[in-house]
Order: sequence, then C-alpha cells, then structure tokens
Amino acid sequence: MSKTRVQYVCQQCGRVSPRYMGKCPQCGAFNSMVEHVVAEPPRAAARAPAGGPRSAPKRLRDVEGQSDARWGLPIGELARVLGGGIVPGSLVLVGGDPGIGKTTLLTQMAVLMAEPVGPVLYVSGEESERQIKMRVDRLAQEAGAADPRSPLLHAAQSEKLFLLTETNLDLILEHIQQVKPRLVVIDSIQTVYLSGLASTAGSVVQVRECAARLQELAKTAGIAVFLIGHVTKEGTLAGPRVLEHIVDTVLQLEGDRYQAYRLLRAAKNRFGATSEVGVFEMTGAGMSEVTNPSEVFLAERMVNVPGSAIAVTMEGTRPILVEVQGLTSTTSFGNPRRTPNGADLYRLMMITAVLTRRVGLRLADQDIFVNVVGGLRVEEPAADLAIAAAVASSVQDRPVLADCALIGEIGLSGELRAVGQLPQRLREARQLGFRRVVVPRALRRRPETWPDGLEVVQARSVREALEAVLMARQPGA
Repeated sequence: MSKTRVQYVCQQCGRVSPRYMGKCPQCGAFNSMVEHVVAEPPRAAARAPAGGPRSAPKRLRDVEGQSDARWGLPIGELARVLGGGIVPGSLVLVGGDPGIGKTTLLTQMAVLMAEPVGPVLYVSGEESERQIKMRVDRLAQEAGAADPRSPLLHAAQSEKLFLLTETNLDLILEHIQQVKPRLVVIDSIQTVYLSGLASTAGSVVQVRECAARLQELAKTAGIAVFLIGHVTKEGTLAGPRVLEHIVDTVLQLEGDRYQAYRLLRAAKNRFGATSEVGVFEMTGAGMSEVTNPSEVFLAERMVNVPGSAIAVTMEGTRPILVEVQGLTSTTSFGNPRRTPNGADLYRLMMITAVLTRRVGLRLADQDIFVNVVGGLRVEEPAADLAIAAAVASSVQDRPVLADCALIGEIGLSGELRAVGQLPQRLREARQLGFRRVVVPRALRRRPETWPDGLEVVQARSVREALEAVLMARQPGA
C-alpha cells in the first residue's frame, strides 16, 4: 500500500517545502505556498522491469535524419519565429496578456493547417464548440470580404479540423487516440487537469504533470502540440518555471492593448533562433501579417518637426526603422522626470547625463519624455544615438534632417561605438528612401559594402553626430 505525505508547493516558482511558510525563500512571494498531498508509489514499482531496460543507446551516425522535418506554415511571420515551420513532435508554449490575440492566432493556424498537414484537433477548456465555430466563421467572413481568394475562407470548411471542449486530460488523451491528429492545440494549459491528482486545475502540480504527459505524447506519437498559457500581472508566464523547461519552444505575444500591432518573440527555441520576431496587425479578419514593419511604423511621421529621429534597430535578422520622439519641458518640481515609453529608463538617464556633461546641453531643469512610435520596445544600444538626437532636437528646437537615419551606441565619454550587422541596416534605410545615415566611425568597416546612393556620415562622438544631423534653429525660436 502506498504511503501519503504532505508538502507545500509555491505557486510562483514551484519550490517544494515540507512545512508551510508565509514567504517563499526562493522567489519572495507571500502566501503562495499551497498544500499538496503526495502518494509515494510502492518500492516494487520503482524496480526495473523484467527483461532489462526498454530503451537502448544508439550511435549518432545510426540515427536517421529527415531533410523535410518541418511542416510549412501559411503564416509567414509565425514560421519565421518558429525557425522555418512546425517540427513534428514539438511542444510549443504561447503566452501573452489577455486579449492580445493568442487564441486568434492559433485558431487561424489550426484552420490553415488542417488540409495540408492532416487531422487537427483544437481543444478548448474555456469556450464551447459553438463559440469557437462563431469565431472561425467571423474570421473567415472578414477575410473573404477583404480578399475573396483568402485561404482562410475555404479552409474553414475543412473536414480535417476537429473541435473538443474538455478539461480532463485523461479524456483528452483518449480522444487523441481516436482522432489520431498530427497537430493539437490546447487552450489553455491552466484549465486542464489530471483526475489522479488532488490539487485543482492551474496549480503548480497540475500544470507540471499535464505538461509532462503532453510532452510524452508529442515525443512518442510525433504530434505537434501547441499550448496556450496565461500570464501573471507582471507579464511573465503563469505557473512554475519548470513548465518552460519542459516545452521545446516558448513564444511570447506582446503589444499595447491600445495599438493594433503585435510582436511575437521566441524566448526559447530548440529548433531555431531566439532572436527572431514576427509582426502582426490585429484586424477584423484576425492576425494579419506585417511584411514590412519599417514602412508601417513610419507611415504617420511628420518631417521637419523638432524632437523626432529615425533609429535603425535589429530584431533578430530583420532590420526595422522606427521613429523615436523626444520632448523636453521645464520641470515644475524639484527633481526633473525621465519618462521613456518603449525604451529603457536607465539607458535614457545615461544618455541624458552624456548630453549634459559631454555636449553641454542644459537638461538639469528639464522633464524629458521619450516615445517609440507604434508600441515597439527598443532595447538594443544601437538606438542610443537616435534617442540623443531626439532629445537634443527638442531642447534646441532644431529639427533632425528628414532624410537621415541614425545608428550608434553611446559611451560614457561621449564616443560612438560600432554596432553589429551594419550592412543590413544600411540596405534597409536605402530601400525606404533615406539618403543619409550617421554611423560610428570604425576603421574596420569597409565602405565598399555600403549600398550605392546612400551618404554614410561617420562620426566619432555624439557632438559631431548632432552637428551633422540637426538643422538650423527655427525662426522666432
């Protein structure tokens, strides 16, 4: 007979403790310890099976590989983030804030993949079959109204797409054995549970064990499984971090709820790069791909206006041009404010200090606001020069040249440091019609790799770069 014991599990980080504690010593969360009853299996069950181990080691050269091991995706931005397509037998976790578009994106994927791949099973623990049908019909009608040749319009009538409303994972696995799908979507992992566990759905133990069972299913049967995960109020994936270690890929869908654009990033990817990003626009027809994000982010830009500069950033292997806006205003308080939106606060404070000490701008009595247009968050140091130019342009009331983009990292001495992937950034700026780009002076960069028709201005310091891009002071200023 199996013995039972009581342990306490933190709902935030998954730490296990033999006694209750008001504060978790690992993550610092208060009142996060939940009682869990564990049944220890008999010792005889832990012995090796008669006849030796079931698995056997293989030589690497004897393992057969597949050249076409990925399934092509009709959604190009999703395929980019996944590394080129869906890998059979992979376990993918998709997280994001409520209403950001996780369910919409995976619903579109399930509908479009039903015919080319085979049977697809969409399991929902939060909606009924009728509600899912209504959403699919709405997306198909909107897509058909925008484009009569939309593949979503015809794929919605596929006979290979199955819907299931169930939260008991044991029953879900039985249905999977009957349908034999090649792609399964679970919406969401926090709603399913195993009846053999005493804890409720969404707890650390349930989430971990359900994910482990789904991982075993994916690896043994070669089924690609997509999980939708909830997030906490801090924006991180809910549940223990062990869930992120179990899955093969972790995708994070980001975006401002008041903006139509969404960014899909890979926080972990065993089958591709984690630096790729996909750009979508939330429309009535669902998540629409944005193939040229730079053109979209610069569509509403006003030229020859003080406080506006263009930065060339890299999201994975894709260069993106974004508008950085800066605004300075005389403070009404003792301590001036530094308020960034889409940029790092400490990076802005450093750039402000460099402009004050090395360039001589008077910013000690100025509130500084920096905004990255379009809801995009820029974290790489290559946008430092554009932020500095936007702030200097606002405080001096001198517009930045309209056809000029800026690339460069700022050091504490006021010098400009080189950044990576400079040729790709320059080509993107040239394709969008910019005729001048300011870059750090680096002797290792060969000018013959720069595109034709683009004037590349090399600057050694921030002061030199600002003198090259700021126009004359406006009349009456």
